[in-house]
Amino acid sequence: MMKYDNPLIYCDYSDPDVYRVGSDHIMTASSFCNVPGLPILKSRDLVHWKLVGYALKKLPDESYARPRHGCGVWAPAIRYHNGLWHICFPMPDEGIFMIRAKDPAGEWSEPVCLYRGAGFIDPCPFWDEDGKAYLVNGVAASRIGFKSRLYITPMAEDGLSLTGETRLVYDGTADGNITVEGPKLYKRNGYYYIFAPAGGVKCGWQVVLRSRYIYGPYESRIVMKQGSTGVNGPHQGAWVEEEDGSSWFIHFQDVFAAGRIVHLQPVVWKDGWPVIGEPVEGETWGEPVSGGELPWDSDEPAEPGGLSGDKDLPSLEWQWNAAPGDGWALPAKGCLRLSAQPFAELAVCDMPNLLLRKWEAPEFEKEFEADITGLPEGSICGMVSLGISYGGIILEKRKDGIMVRSLEGFMVFENEKSRACESRELLGSCGGSRVRIKMKVSNVNGVTAMSPKPEYGLGDEAVVLHPREKVRFSVYAGDGSMLGSYSYPAKAGRWVGVKYGFFCCGEAGELLVKEVKP
Repeated sequence: MMKYDNPLIYCDYSDPDVYRVGSDHIMTASSFCNVPGLPILKSRDLVHWKLVGYALKKLPDESYARPRHGCGVWAPAIRYHNGLWHICFPMPDEGIFMIRAKDPAGEWSEPVCLYRGAGFIDPCPFWDEDGKAYLVNGVAASRIGFKSRLYITPMAEDGLSLTGETRLVYDGTADGNITVEGPKLYKRNGYYYIFAPAGGVKCGWQVVLRSRYIYGPYESRIVMKQGSTGVNGPHQGAWVEEEDGSSWFIHFQDVFAAGRIVHLQPVVWKDGWPVIGEPVEGETWGEPVSGGELPWDSDEPAEPGGLSGDKDLPSLEWQWNAAPGDGWALPAKGCLRLSAQPFAELAVCDMPNLLLRKWEAPEFEKEFEADITGLPEGSICGMVSLGISYGGIILEKRKDGIMVRSLEGFMVFENEKSRACESRELLGSCGGSRVRIKMKVSNVNGVTAMSPKPEYGLGDEAVVLHPREKVRFSVYAGDGSMLGSYSYPAKAGRWVGVKYGFFCCGEAGELLVKEVKP
């Protein structure tokens, strides 16, 4: 028996979907405007996960040469059919796309557009026992003007085109499952099941729909709620059936600044319906568990990455803020080597050449040495902690050394487009060409609030914990003397958790960044 604790992954893997082939479990997740996109994680035991690659080298639209915060790749679905892995992913402004691969950790095909237009989101392909194929999807009110509806469309057997009429199969407003979205379609014992989240990301619940017929009518049942636990909004994920017949559900929890972290729940089947988590007496639903036991053992540990990978490039955890150009990251041993790019006139949050990675824990501390020897005078570079509210350190190369400034800013969204407001304050200066930047993420206690809307169905006793994190930057000269420090309250990005990383701007030259181990 193997014990596990939730969350499995304290990292922002939003809208996770998982599919098992043999003893291999493959996970993917939303990636929005970050590149590369569609992370691929692998596990043999459902508990220890390793990031092994990305399925999307670039987004299939030239507008993503600059960051479009909150847009891009939303909730994907991953499936295996006829010897090929398939990922179907939506872009809420552009359409629905399919990519395929023989090896999920290898090269994926170029995206094929199944549906072009705004509003259709969260697609999931399904191949039935008779060889027919279908696609289920939800809709985004921000793009199409309405929500809470699920649709099914017949699909070609190869998964590369839609072939018939799109039919409405479920309207969540009819039975209180508002904002139903993210559908995943399965078949078990002659029933079609659609697993779908409802109620909103932070305060919602998990719904399952059931029908004998692919187009319904579907009956609905709530199968998991927050209940008396502290795990808010437990929904949106994947049902996995193991070789031994046991059932499991992998889902996310939104923890605000850190993003959407991954949990694992047991599933039991009663009268043809799943109950997820710890069953609640007298109810159709379960509550999230804090951990448990799996009926197998494993010796497969997770393998976190560092600053550089096997090919002398940034390790897989690092992603760009938008589609990168050639040579933005250069080969290096044990460090990041970023070439200067001409984006100094942009607000830092809108620089495409931010190289970023997700938070990896509720609280943590990192220290880096920035070497600007290879930059000409007038170049700027630095470190950023990026969310809707963001902060960082700006380094300007001067003839006699380095000018150090603090960075603080925030994004305002209007009609799904952002504009930035930011300020920079002088912290100090030093000679030489190297400084150390320390970033510390601390929890400064949480705010506990009642569920804001009674229709969320949490019950009067349920509460949502709103964590509050502070990010503090401290900068030191080469001789160890402090040049200055400041802190700001962290706030999640547009549908994503806070990421931290580096940028380098100028006409030429390069920045070297080395992590300083404690």
